[in-house]
Amino acid sequence: MARTAELRAEGRDIVSFGAGEPDFPTPANIRAAGARAIEEGRTRYTAVAGVIELRRAITAAYASRWDLAYAPNDVVVTCGAKQALFNALLALLDPGDRVLVPAPYWVSYPEMVKAAGGTPVIVPCRHDDGFRLRPDTLRRLGKGARVLLFNGISNPTGAVHDRGEIAAIAEVARELDLAVVSDEIYENLVYDGADSAAFAAVSADARSRAILVSGVSKTYAMTGWRIGWAAGPSDVIGAMRKLQGQSTSNACSISQWAALEALSGPQDEILAMVVEFQRRRDRMLQLLRAIPGIDVETPGGAFYVMPRVDGFFGRRDGVDDCMSLAAGLLDEAGVAVVPGAPFGAPEHVRLSYACSMEDIERGVQRLASYLSEL
Repeated sequence: MARTAELRAEGRDIVSFGAGEPDFPTPANIRAAGARAIEEGRTRYTAVAGVIELRRAITAAYASRWDLAYAPNDVVVTCGAKQALFNALLALLDPGDRVLVPAPYWVSYPEMVKAAGGTPVIVPCRHDDGFRLRPDTLRRLGKGARVLLFNGISNPTGAVHDRGEIAAIAEVARELDLAVVSDEIYENLVYDGADSAAFAAVSADARSRAILVSGVSKTYAMTGWRIGWAAGPSDVIGAMRKLQGQSTSNACSISQWAALEALSGPQDEILAMVVEFQRRRDRMLQLLRAIPGIDVETPGGAFYVMPRVDGFFGRRDGVDDCMSLAAGLLDEAGVAVVPGAPFGAPEHVRLSYACSMEDIERGVQRLASYLSEL
C-alpha cells in the first residue's frame, strides 16, 4: 500500500484491489448523529464499557437477530473490533497458552496472540474445500489448546461457515474445552442467502464459551469512527473492561452516539450496499475465471476474493512467489493486490472488490495481460 501511494504521487494510474474497507460513505443519518452529538456537548468521558444506550442497542440486536440474551454488562464497547480482540486474548491467556488460528487468517491474529503471551497454532483450511474450518482438523490439532480464534466470515478469503458447520465446530470446542473468540465483523456482508450464524447462537454451550466480537466499521462504512464491541460471559467481559480502564478508557464518545444511530436507524443503505457488493463480486469472479491458470473459489461474504496463483510462479526470473508476483503487478501493470503469504496463504493473492465496477473491469484486464506475458 505504501508503494501504491508512492506511484500515485508520481502520477501513475494505479488500480488498487487492496482496500480492507467499504468504499461507500458513512450514511447521512449516521454522520448527522455524530454532528448532533458534538453540538449537544457529548464530548466528555463515558463509562469505560460504553454509553448504556449503545450497549442496550447491541444487546437488542443480538436478541432480535439470534435470540441471544445479553445484559448491558455483558457488553464492552471498544476502540474498534481490533481492541476487542486484543482485550479478549489478554483476558483469557496465560503465558504460553496455545491459541488455534485457522489459516488463511487476518494478518493480525498471530501477532495479537503473541502480544498477549500466547502461542499461535496454525490450523490449515484447504482452498479446494472453500477455506472452511473442518471439525476433524480442529480436533486433531486442538488438544491442549486454550482458545479458538474463529472468523466465520473470513478476511482474507470471504469464506462463510453456515450454521451447521458452526454447530459442528462448537461441538469440538466443547469436547476440547476451548474458549472461542469469534470475530464477526463481516456478519452482515453475506451473499446468495448464506445461512450463517453468530457462534454463540448455535447451542447453549457455545453461548457459555464464546466471546462475540463485532462493530460498525464494515457494515456501516464507519472504519474511521473506531467503534467495536465484545459480548460474552460476564466474567470475561468484566476482565476486558478492567483492562480497557487501565489502557484506553472509553471509546470515542461522539462515535458511540453515531454507532447508536447506525444500529437503531434505517438500514436501507446497508441493504443496498450488500446488493452492490454481490454484483461486484460476481463480475470479478467472471473476469478472473476467464484467465487461464487462475483458480478461484466463490466467496460467500466480506468483500474479498483469494485466487490461487502459484501456477504462475517461476515462469519468469524474479517472479518466484506471491510477494514478487504482487510487486510485478504493481510496478509493471499498475495493479495493487495483497500477497497471500502474510495471511498464511503463500499460493494466493487477495483482491478486494470494495472499489468501483470500472476499476474491477480495468484492473482485472491488466492482471490478465500481465499474467499472459509471464
